[in-house]
Amino acid sequence: MTRRKVVEIDEKQCNGCGECIPNCQEGALQIIDGKARLVSDRYCDGLGDCLGVCPQDAIRIVEREADPFDEEAVQEHLEQGQAQNSPPAREGSFGGCPGAAALELNREKSSGEAAEVAPCDTAPSALTQWPVQLHLVPAGAPYFDNADLLLAADCVPFAYAGFHEHLLAGRKVLIGCPKLDDGEFYRDKLADILQNNTIRSLTVAHMEVPCCHGLLAIARSAVEKSGADLTVNVKEVSIHGEVSDDASHGVE
Repeated sequence: MTRRKVVEIDEKQCNGCGECIPNCQEGALQIIDGKARLVSDRYCDGLGDCLGVCPQDAIRIVEREADPFDEEAVQEHLEQGQAQNSPPAREGSFGGCPGAAALELNREKSSGEAAEVAPCDTAPSALTQWPVQLHLVPAGAPYFDNADLLLAADCVPFAYAGFHEHLLAGRKVLIGCPKLDDGEFYRDKLADILQNNTIRSLTVAHMEVPCCHGLLAIARSAVEKSGADLTVNVKEVSIHGEVSDDASHGVE
């Protein structure tokens, strides 16, 4: 080991938004248990490309005893990540972020014929309020009183065909993106909704990609800030349209 500069993350400050991930060209940072973490000293060159993008100011460079930076290990690490998230990120993408990997999902039948699409009138919408975007909903809207609340990443309804029937039905919904939107604003807005209304339950539905786990961190932080006595139920949706309880975080 040698004394050198490496990244340090303040876990209390980090909200798991994932903004730092695509800015680390070596793949040294990952979202684990809802927080950004340095996965190995060997992958961090200490140059700080991830600095300045964290909205929580949770990242800094410190000088300490650490394993030497290993370019060969970084290359192997990146190649493994690309293999797991094929195809690899191209120029102009989000710097190799697993959640931004371009994938084409095959919805065809095994016979090769295109799957039939059910007429829209056979599956009525379960949406019972408007607007749905967290930026736009009024915190004091009457439909929030005594409501079961669904906080969903905005990709979820596109990936999960049963969104209306199995997630939205019977709930009021809030939609947002923890990667591209203002996580602090979302936390404060959700906290206002929880504090000023009688919310019976809160379910968070996010995609399986790492950056999307930040939505859960936002929800938990909002519950804590509001003082609401709520259990956060968690559903994870895969990019192939499967839904399950989020095993990486657990359902509280």
